[in-house]
Amino acid sequence: MLDLEQDPSNDDLINSTFRALHTIKGSGAMFGFTAVAEFVHEFETAFDRVRKGQSKANTALIGVALDAKDHIHLLIENPDAPVDGGTEILVQLRAIVDGAAVGGHEETASEPVAAPAPAPAAFVAEPAKPADSGAKRWRLTFYLPSDALIYGTNPELLLKELAGIGPTVVLALTDRIPDLDIIDPEVSYLGWQVDIEVADDPTAAIDDVFLFLRDNMELTLAPLGGEAVVAVAEAPAPVMEIAVAAPSDDAMPEAPFVPEPVVAKAAPAKKAKAAEKAEAEKPAATSLRVPAERLDELMDRVGELVIAQARLSQIANSSSDTALKTIAEELERLSSGLRDTTMGIRMVPIGTIFSRFRRLVHDLSGELGKQIEFITTGEETELDKTVIERLADPLVHLIRNSVDHGLESAEKRIAAGKSPKGTVRLSAVYSGAEVAISVIDDGAGLNHERIRAKAEENGLITADAKLTEQELNHLIFAPGFSTAKEVTALSGRGVGMDVVKRTIDGLRGTIDVTTTPGKGSVFTLRLPLTLAIIDGMLIRVGDGRYTIPLAAVEECVELPVGLEASAKGRNFLDIRGSLVPYLRLREVFGLKGQGDEHEKVVIVSSGEGRVGLVVDQIIGNNQTVIKQLSKLHSGIKSFSGATILGDGTVALILDTAHLVASGQSYVERNLGRAA
Repeated sequence: MLDLEQDPSNDDLINSTFRALHTIKGSGAMFGFTAVAEFVHEFETAFDRVRKGQSKANTALIGVALDAKDHIHLLIENPDAPVDGGTEILVQLRAIVDGAAVGGHEETASEPVAAPAPAPAAFVAEPAKPADSGAKRWRLTFYLPSDALIYGTNPELLLKELAGIGPTVVLALTDRIPDLDIIDPEVSYLGWQVDIEVADDPTAAIDDVFLFLRDNMELTLAPLGGEAVVAVAEAPAPVMEIAVAAPSDDAMPEAPFVPEPVVAKAAPAKKAKAAEKAEAEKPAATSLRVPAERLDELMDRVGELVIAQARLSQIANSSSDTALKTIAEELERLSSGLRDTTMGIRMVPIGTIFSRFRRLVHDLSGELGKQIEFITTGEETELDKTVIERLADPLVHLIRNSVDHGLESAEKRIAAGKSPKGTVRLSAVYSGAEVAISVIDDGAGLNHERIRAKAEENGLITADAKLTEQELNHLIFAPGFSTAKEVTALSGRGVGMDVVKRTIDGLRGTIDVTTTPGKGSVFTLRLPLTLAIIDGMLIRVGDGRYTIPLAAVEECVELPVGLEASAKGRNFLDIRGSLVPYLRLREVFGLKGQGDEHEKVVIVSSGEGRVGLVVDQIIGNNQTVIKQLSKLHSGIKSFSGATILGDGTVALILDTAHLVASGQSYVERNLGRAA
């Protein structure tokens, strides 16, 4: 419906909406959700008018239809409990439909809703008009899809709907019924030949009858004595006549017409058996629903297998047994493939949550009176399902913040020389072993003066504190921080951005904030592809061993001897003409003693930043099963988790994003002193 609001003349969207409403109504009646069927009936009627060109899908109609969607959800979730609001929605719908009526005719939507039929026996077709002198005869031949019965299609109801078009004579076609020993009771083998007497071309009316079956069925419609209008398959011979009750006594002519004779063609038994064999040889379904808990358990098992494989590899490396080394290498290859396959199963397109934000922006646009264009890109980007599940709330708060605080009113935008319609973009792209999700708006940008004043008022910083632009931007994520002048339903309590920060930290991700006054802001969430198993680089600092995520490693170089003596207190490396700050992990971890004579520097990156980590030794690469730190150690910012090595000891996993941020702060402080 949101697409239809942007393109109200799109016939495909209109028909799709009508079919959805028709399905909800029919399914609701079929499964006992009578309240749903009654409620949807009027919306189906309204969109049927749109489909027939009698009215247009305007903003008001789409808005009330979205409210109806929420109400339908409540009716389905609480079938036995009273749900308020339905009457008000229908009153709004009737007012919209009545306002769109042409020629002052009263709309059928304002009439009381008739309860849908609880069972097929109660089906009543719309009475057919008596045939007039200009009536023509048409022959319809159709075969339903083979799985029609499985999905609840009732041929009797279809035949009664056809009888509502005009007087009919129905013949069953049994030429495709196979031998009894191979017949499948759930497959639809029968075909139907229906002769209809009607004045106008019945093609449109017949399309309505087979609205949900037309794509997969065989159907032929031809005027009797003329060429076929729609030829899908040659009409087989009728061998049995079926009587169908007329919709009403006065709908049928006094003397029913007799269809013209058709030459019967016997279908060879071999063809029928060949068709059955082909049906049996069709490939099975290519997808399978599996509970998420089983995937989590599978991932845990694979993690334990990786740890056991690492232990075997360590034993094999210290052994002179060639056969043992061969088996260890083969097992490492297999476990690596199993790890990648299992992780691939857990990957979900991020578009599964992107789509829900369109409704959020639509509703915020109405509440705030702002014109907003919402654009999404990168929906096919995949993330671990655990990350996807926890990402919805942070994105909701970021989008609300951009719409409420970022975008100006139409008047202010025009005064600033901008388009009155603001733009919010939601995008996702791969960035190494991370996914960067950005929320971008073209609003006024962050007001640093107001942020600083509010931070001083809340006691977050002192009046003489010197902060970098990035540190100032990140103050908005402090608990209880808000620059809103008054508390509203959307903002002012300082909760939303705090939720964003805590959730992203829990996902081992980072948040980058950039803003340009008068141009807008960009909030970028950088998240790891998975929270389970990664490739890591094992290093040694002092007597401890640590793991660096391999995807964050750019290169390794040797620390030049005597570099610090000539650096005059500034720790920078010249990497091919680019200055890269470096941190001594001995100092970061508070270790005593001198480092090895030949220290190594591991250059790591996160986002746009780079930093060098000085280590004593680079041991090698390994598969790293990530274990979360306990709550007692959750405040240690330099580490994002731990892993178990092959010898059973624990190695902490370095949080490269935090270390890179520390390196960038070091650069900004040194540049500030130099200035």
